[in-house]
Amino acid sequence: MRRRAGRQRSDIRRAHAATLTRHGYPITADQLLQRFLGVSDREARLIIENEMGRELPVDFETQVKATTLQFHAGDLKAIANVAEAIAAIALPKCVASSGTPEKVRHGLDCANLYDVLAPHIFSATQVKRGKPAPDLFLFAAEQMRAAPGRCLVIEDSVPGVTGARTAGMTVLGFHGGSHCQRPRRHAARRRRGGDV
Repeated sequence: MRRRAGRQRSDIRRAHAATLTRHGYPITADQLLQRFLGVSDREARLIIENEMGRELPVDFETQVKATTLQFHAGDLKAIANVAEAIAAIALPKCVASSGTPEKVRHGLDCANLYDVLAPHIFSATQVKRGKPAPDLFLFAAEQMRAAPGRCLVIEDSVPGVTGARTAGMTVLGFHGGSHCQRPRRHAARRRRGGDV
C-alpha cells in the first residue's frame, strides 16, 4: 500500500502502546510491532489479556481510536506506483488483512485504493483464527472462487507468510512500507516464515 500508510500504522501502534500502557501493560510501539505484526487484533488481545491475567476494558478499541486521532490527521500517503501496479494486474485480486474492517477501510481510503479493490476486502474478523493460521487466506480464496494453489499472496509479515504457505499459496515478500525499517532484516524474518 503506500509509503506513508506506514505513518498511519505507526500512529495506530503508538496509540495501542499508549493505551495498553495506561491499562497496566507497559509496551512501546516498537515492541508492539515486533511481537504482533501480522497477528489479528483479536489474537493479540487474547495474548495480552492472558499475560495480564485480566480482560481489557470493553471500550478498549474506542480508546485506541481516540488516541490515534491525536497522533495523526489524514497523514496517510501512497507508496509511489502501487495504485498503477494494482490496476495493471488483469487477474482477480483482493485484500486479506489482519486489521478490522474499519481499520482496513480507513487505510485503503487514505491511500485512494478502496475503490480499486472493493468489494473484495476480507478481514480476520470473518474467520475463527487469524494469521498465522491459514483460515483468512483460505476464506479469501473461497470467496474469490480460486484454488489456493493458484493464488499469489503479497505479504509484509512473518505470520502472513506462514499463513499463506500453510494455505498452499505462493508468497512474495513485500518490504516497501515504512514499517519495514530494516528491509534486509525484515525480509530475512519473512523468509524464515516460509519460502518467499
